[in-house]
Amino acid sequence: MTGMFPATSMPDRDWWEALWPDPSGLLLSLGVEPGMTALDLCCGDGYFTAPLAKIVGGRVYALDLDPAMIEAAKAEVKRLGVSVLKWIVADAGEVAELIPEKIDFVLIANTFHGVPDQPALVKAVARTLKPRGLFAFVNWHRLPRESTTVLGQPRGPRTEMRMSPEAVSAVMEAAGFRLLRMVDLPPYHYGAVFEHKAATPG
Repeated sequence: MTGMFPATSMPDRDWWEALWPDPSGLLLSLGVEPGMTALDLCCGDGYFTAPLAKIVGGRVYALDLDPAMIEAAKAEVKRLGVSVLKWIVADAGEVAELIPEKIDFVLIANTFHGVPDQPALVKAVARTLKPRGLFAFVNWHRLPRESTTVLGQPRGPRTEMRMSPEAVSAVMEAAGFRLLRMVDLPPYHYGAVFEHKAATPG
């Protein structure tokens, strides 16, 4: 898995602020708790990285393929007066080799639909998680793109790329995860939180 994932370029920041004015509340609804060690996978401009770091007291890693996005995320983290454990510029598929400890929580937001080899990425994430660690997704509902307008314009990936909760669950369950909960994230998204069933070797 190399290069940018299809249809996963970072939108203008005002999209996210219009969709989710309370990113911390969204993260808490996905099961993030103080004291956890977390990873923001494909972190983009840091819209979730900064509040995630605030919740977990800085015990967060942030990975993105694009150095410019990492720089933007660093600025957002600084703006909120928080810190992260490590900034990583790399392909998401290499994550298991790049995180130096087993962690509690992984977030991937608005990106999974564009991953070319989803099973491989899920297996790599599994190797980073502690037993019963959580892997949380924020995904666009499988709605026609023309119906998902933000600030007056259709937004999000092409209709055919969007994944239903059932499609995500199928990929995750095949890799040894079980669904803990689905969370509605109005107006156009859902959250899906999965727990790994057992310790992962390595």
